[in-house]
Amino acid sequence: MTPHLATLSYAAPYLISQSAMAWRLPLTTNKRMPDMVKATVLAEQRKYARYTMDLGNNSKSLRPADTSVPSASDSVEAPSIVEAAVSTVEVVALTESEAPSEQQHLAHDKLVMKDNTWRTTVLRHSDPVDGELMNARLAMRTNTEGSTEWMVRSPVTLEYRVCECHDVLDPASDVLIYGHLNDPELLARAQRRLLKRVVVVDSKVYDLYGERIEAYFAHHSVKTCMLVLASSEVNKNMEMALKIAEAIHHFGIDRRLDPVIAIGGGVCMGIVGFAASICCLRTPYIRVPTTLMGYVHASIGTKTGVNFAGNQNQLGCNLPASLAILDRSFLASLDTRQLVNGASEVMKMALVKDSELFDLLRKHGPQLIKHKFQTIPTPTGNGGSYAPCRVLQRVTHAMLEEAAPNLWEDSLERLVDFGHVFSTELQLQLELDQLHHEKLFQGEAIAIDMAFCTVLASVRGHISTTERDCILKVMKHLHLPIFHPRLNEALCEEALYERVKFSLGQKIPLPTGLGQVRLFNDISAKQIREALAIWPDLVSEHGVR
Repeated sequence: MTPHLATLSYAAPYLISQSAMAWRLPLTTNKRMPDMVKATVLAEQRKYARYTMDLGNNSKSLRPADTSVPSASDSVEAPSIVEAAVSTVEVVALTESEAPSEQQHLAHDKLVMKDNTWRTTVLRHSDPVDGELMNARLAMRTNTEGSTEWMVRSPVTLEYRVCECHDVLDPASDVLIYGHLNDPELLARAQRRLLKRVVVVDSKVYDLYGERIEAYFAHHSVKTCMLVLASSEVNKNMEMALKIAEAIHHFGIDRRLDPVIAIGGGVCMGIVGFAASICCLRTPYIRVPTTLMGYVHASIGTKTGVNFAGNQNQLGCNLPASLAILDRSFLASLDTRQLVNGASEVMKMALVKDSELFDLLRKHGPQLIKHKFQTIPTPTGNGGSYAPCRVLQRVTHAMLEEAAPNLWEDSLERLVDFGHVFSTELQLQLELDQLHHEKLFQGEAIAIDMAFCTVLASVRGHISTTERDCILKVMKHLHLPIFHPRLNEALCEEALYERVKFSLGQKIPLPTGLGQVRLFNDISAKQIREALAIWPDLVSEHGVR
């Protein structure tokens, strides 16, 4: 693993355990080794050290290369996977008697292509390269019992684009046709051939924009397979994903030039992304979000998936869209509840890390909802005319900043989990309650979670009562729900249990200022009870005090 953006080990990077990360890499030296040679070996090990798997005599076990690494029971907290990946490797000189035997060393050879054939080659810095040198490595060693072991290290860089576009369905624009192609050669090739697209559109979106969508592709002479699907959490399943995959297979598209296009909300984009990921191992696709939640959250990440065994997104993978096209004109067709649902994610990122975004929501929140994130009339003053664009740009940038270094969620220390500690359990409880007919949207549950965590932060002394009330007022002006009676002590206890189990500790994000959140691991049951006791009065029907 390297500290570069989204560059990870190819072999299932999300499965690399913390114990497999080497914090210290032994340097084999002896007294007879010249200082210059020692320095060369040291530089080489520093350059190529990523992580080391010491398999020993048991080829199925993984453990740190250096046995002096603190155990889980030690008082020193082990660094996270991301910290281990980007930290400077400490090289420890061993005496001749301490050095591993020659058979235990992995010989790291570079891979060079010549005459269309890859071969391992031992190269030094000054050696000329006769062929195409790749960044991949093939390591081999012979174990003491005579068996051979290989290790492949092949970094993979993910690259995807997110772009704003005004009126993507305007026939004068070709961003939906060629926008995913950066390579001039591929673009020229695509322009010379018959264009084919599998287009998956949410049924509600098609009712509103179907004629324009059909006319757009007809204008560009694109042969389409149009799938109009009722995408919802109820049918976000493998059956629908396979239906899309079957259409991709039978329609016959080029794996490089003909991306699948998803036009709809987060559910639609998630299903299409998953179907694309399992077709021909990977088929490119384009996301066009039509909801605010999809715009600021679902479209700009890498997660795809379907529900399975009663759990959301239980089956899925991380495959980013080749291109995400953000057109806020779609938001004009949303009702207030859908806008509020997405506004929770905007509020979340404002509280997590962006004081400017928080200030924009404080000044223009009600107008943003009223005018559906379209242009606010000038008479509102105080920069209201540019506020919608600025808000959407700030939240998109903040989301990408947090997502890019941790696409596979190797690190569980995530500030963007703010609002996701208690909300999942709240949604689950309400779905199980047969008497509760009005289910919460995901964004509504997140907002309730954020409101409670704000009160909890105040109880713990991280923010003042003035800051607490300011946050709750801004949320209320955005029409966000900030209280639910079912978020009680029993639910909090269950949510914390699940949090610790799946996040390897509390790691609970709490506000420490306006536009600042930090993680905490010492939240007590007493503090939660205290916050629950004062929460109803703070958000009573008379408003925030």
